[in-house]
Amino acid sequence: MPIELAERERELIVRHSFAGEDLTRRLRVVPRQRVAPVYRYTLDELDELAGYVAAEINHAKDPKLRREWSRLNSRIRAVLDTHTDEPE
Repeated sequence: MPIELAERERELIVRHSFAGEDLTRRLRVVPRQRVAPVYRYTLDELDELAGYVAAEINHAKDPKLRREWSRLNSRIRAVLDTHTDEPE
């Protein structure tokens, strides 16, 4: 599953979440300039990462930071939803 993350989103996950090394290792590679930073996760990994992001929403005391986490969570969930919806 490819997901594009802005520098700030990457920084939030790497520096401020409790996500483990197995999820953050690939985010530590700084992308080349002028190249969209796309990171690849399995569905399970992305779902796990979304769980860590959701936990940060619940624990953030600063409203601005809470909104950043919430936007990131929405983006991750949107990617997950496009690949996990069951056909009707």
